Order: sequence, then C-alpha cells, then structure tokens
Amino acid sequence: MKKKLYILFLIFGMTLGAYGQEKQILTPEQQRKVNYFFLEGLNLKNTGKFDASYEMFKRCIEIDSTSSAALYELSSYYLDLDKPEEAIALIKKSVFYAPDNQDYHNALASLFFNMGMYGEAAEEYEYLVKKSPDKPELNYYLAESYTRMGEIGKAIETYDALENAMGMYEALSMAKYQLYMMLEKSNKAFEEMEKLSEKFPTETRYMIMLGDLYLQQDDTVKALQYYVKAHEIDAESPYYHVSMANYYEKTGNPEAAKQQINGALLNKKLDVNTKLSILARYIVQLQRSQQDTEGANSLFQTLLEQHPEESRLKLSYGDFLVLQEKNDEAKFQYQLVTESEPENQMAWQQLLGLYFRQNQFDEAIAVCQKCKTIFPDESMFSLYLGIAYFQKKEYQNAIDAYKSAISSFSEDEENKPVISDFYGQIGDTYFRMNQTDSAFANYEKALIFNDKNVVALNNYAYYLSLLKKDLTKAERMSALCIKFEPDNATYIDTYAWIFFMQGNYFLAKIYIEQAISKDMEGSAELLDHYGDILYMSGEKEKALEQWQKAKEAGKNSTTLDRKIEEKQYFEETEEELINNTDGTTNEDGENL
Repeated sequence: MKKKLYILFLIFGMTLGAYGQEKQILTPEQQRKVNYFFLEGLNLKNTGKFDASYEMFKRCIEIDSTSSAALYELSSYYLDLDKPEEAIALIKKSVFYAPDNQDYHNALASLFFNMGMYGEAAEEYEYLVKKSPDKPELNYYLAESYTRMGEIGKAIETYDALENAMGMYEALSMAKYQLYMMLEKSNKAFEEMEKLSEKFPTETRYMIMLGDLYLQQDDTVKALQYYVKAHEIDAESPYYHVSMANYYEKTGNPEAAKQQINGALLNKKLDVNTKLSILARYIVQLQRSQQDTEGANSLFQTLLEQHPEESRLKLSYGDFLVLQEKNDEAKFQYQLVTESEPENQMAWQQLLGLYFRQNQFDEAIAVCQKCKTIFPDESMFSLYLGIAYFQKKEYQNAIDAYKSAISSFSEDEENKPVISDFYGQIGDTYFRMNQTDSAFANYEKALIFNDKNVVALNNYAYYLSLLKKDLTKAERMSALCIKFEPDNATYIDTYAWIFFMQGNYFLAKIYIEQAISKDMEGSAELLDHYGDILYMSGEKEKALEQWQKAKEAGKNSTTLDRKIEEKQYFEETEEELINNTDGTTNEDGENL
C-alpha cells in the first residue's frame, strides 16, 4: 500500500513539477495586495497605460506565482510582443491552476491553433465541447483542428454533430463537400450540396453553386441542367450570368460568355463593388485560359457609363490598362481620380509608378512635391522624390530630399526603421558621387537605427568589396543578409564577390552558382561576376561564355568588352565600378 501511495505521490509531484508548486496559500494581507495590484492592472490596461499595467500584473505574480488571472493577463503582453511561446507557457499555467475556467482553455486552444499546433488545439477543443454542450459552435473549431491535422473522418463527424445541433447551413455543407472531395468520395460530396439545394428549393444560389461544382468536374451537361433550373426560378439572378459565362468559356463560346458578363454588369440588383468583383474574376479567367483580354475594355466602359463618379472603378480600369501596356490611357484614369479626389493616395501612387516606369522623372518630381503638401506625414513621397532626383543625376537634390525627410521624424522606436532606410539611400547616393567616406558614414548611421536593414547591409558590404576595403567586415554583413533572406540572389552574389576579392575562389564559385540558380531576372552583373570567378578558378573557356552572356544580357562596360576580346580577366576601373552600381536601391530594386 505504501508503495502505491508513493507512486501516486511521485506522479502528482511530476505534474506539479511543470510549474513548481501547488496552488499557493496566501495570508489575508498577501491576498489583499494581490487583489489591489490586479484591479489596478486592469484599470491601467483599460486606460491604455499598458507598460504600467504590465508591472502591476508582475507584482501579482511576485506575491502569488499561482495567480491564474494575473498569468492570463500577462500572456496577452507576450502576444503583443510576438512571443507566442512565452504566451502559451503562461496560459498553460493559468489552465493548470484554474482547470475549470473555460476562457483560459479557449484562449489556449486558439493560440495552439494559430501557431499550427493542431493536435494540442484539438485536445483543448475536445475538452471544451464536452464541458459546453450549449455552445455547438465549438465543434466548428474542433473540426477545423482535425482538418489541419489530416483527421478528415473525425472532422466530418464533428461537422455532422454541429449540423445536428444547429441545422443545415451553407458553410457546413460546403466544408463537408470539400472534405469528401479530399477523400475522393465525390458521390458523398455532391450529396451534401444536393441536400442543401433540396432544403432550400427557391434559393437559386444553391442550384447555381451546384452547377458550378459540376462545371469544375467538367460535367457540362449536369451543370447546364442546374443553371436552367435556377434561371426558371429567378430569371434576374446576377449569379446566373456569371456562371453561364464560365459555362460558355468552358464550352468554347467566348462571345456568349462576354454577353453574359455584360448582362451581370447591367443588372440593377448588384452594387458597383460586386460588379467590379465579377469583372475581375472574368478577367482572371481570361488570363488563365490565355485568351485576349482586350474585349474586357468594353465591359469596363459599360461600368463607367453606369458609375461615372466611382473612383475605385477608375483605379481598377487604370490597373487593367497598365497590364495591357496602355500606359497613357491608364495615366488618364489615374489623373481623373487625383483631380476629383486629391486626397486619394492610391491614385497618386499609381500615377507616380507610371511616371517612373516611363522614365518621366520631371513629372514624378512634380507629383512628389505636390503629395508632400497633401500628405505631410507620409514619408514615401520624400523617398520617391529623392529617387527621382537620383535618376536625373541631381545627386545633391536627392540627398537634400532624404535629409529633409529625416528631419521630420522624431527618433521614436517606431520611426527608426524608416530613418534607417533614408540614411541607406543617402549612402547609396554619396557612393555614386564618388564620396565613399560619406557613403560609408551614412551606412553606419543606417545600421545604428536598424541593424537589420538588409538593403543597407548588402550595399555597404558590396561597395566595400568593390573597393577592397575591410573585407572581413563586408563578409560579416553579407552573411547577415543571407541569414535574413537566404533565397535572395543579389545578396548571395555579394557574398560570392567578397570571397572573390579575398582570393577564395572555391567558395566564391559555390555561392555565385547558388546565386544564379535563384536569379529569375537573368542579371548581367551576376553573369559577369560568374565569368570572373570561373576565370580565376582556371576555367577560362567557361568564363568567356559567361562574359558573352553578360554582354547579351545588357551589361555595357569597356572592361567587359576587353575581357571578351582578349579572353582574360581585367579589373574594372574605379570609375566603372561606381557608375555600374545602382545607387538608389539594391540590385533587385527593392526600395522601388
């Protein structure tokens, strides 16, 4: 008997060992203090004084480390700090010391789910479902957890339980349909949707939905049957037009499809946002089937005639025209919005993007200067102003624009990343001006404000390597870039180039080949670097091939021409090194 008691005590002790102690017994004075600090913490939290409230809850824990309420309140602060593991640990303690508190279980289940810990989430929801049969909606979260775990059968059973408690709902039927399709039980899947349409026989949307599902399965005959039924019940259903358009696209009748979409756009039952959504889906469908999207322009015109004052419609049409490379027509749509709604920031941004795309930097400068007065708190336009000046080679004006922007910020924690970006841009610009000491000094400032500014780190490291300065520091900064963005071809190229400058051609070759494998743009600079590294590795014929590819990809350099002509490696001049760098961004154009 003593042995059994010892084992039970040992097991109980192990359970307590997770948190260190049983529920703490307080003196009346201690309890009074805990109550005071807890209530004060709640009051401070409700008035937005979060730092002070955090301290109050901490004081509670210092007196009573088993205070489930204080532990629960503290967990929310760790969530705000993006430290979910610490939050989970605190909520688990709350649950341990107050096992009957369903709010704590619910919070723990939700946090488990959001962190992708679906098995743990399912366990908590199973507990909650048993404890709260009057809350059938908990079955939904349990079913979702089962689905994410891959327990499809359990998920369907849970949805069935929810349906028994709440009745038939579209969301439940759709969820079960999708799960049955995952199990490749198409007959059961369609039964779910047919039950829904039978239960609500006058609701045409369910018939159309069922037709859509059959259309997705390429069963155009059954799809059309359901569309016809729906049309007989409600000839003016806007959803009918959309589905029939998809049907005609599937059966090879694009002109009829366009007529159906036009019918939906003219439907007075639909608001402009729904019509725009219908048109957007139709355009996506055209793109997927690789059909000409030109015909959609007339559909936009139909909408514009109906809603001439609708800014969102003009912006969407402008974006569509840009996709068709009709930039002047797109510009006209954006300008219409900026004239009628000067405070519409999106319109100005789209217009500005077009000016940059067309190298119209004077126009871009005018827009930026105007937007700085309309949106004085928006730093983006100061950034673009500096970039536009840089592109015009008006470097001092660019620096003045960046410095003016910096002076408008306080050095609060939330502003530091933005200030860092501006100092990085100043560094880039000074480098192009061949004022390398000033460039490097501003990179240092950028990293003081944000030591994870990956663009500044990369450009600083790359420019140091070009000038063969402090290569150890350059290697360290470049390694950080790859740590932060391991698939960025530009940053890997910088790392390779630093090894090249150090004479470590073996590592340089490994990393340049990795960079090229991840480069989706066919960068001429990477190809030129690859040629240089191959040459110094003894692979001279392959080096020549890469130099020629770099030339074909658009690199214009007298040194590159000489390498190709004489079939040997030459270093670029310092002037070429500086002029061949893009001083406003990294080589991926990230800041733009």
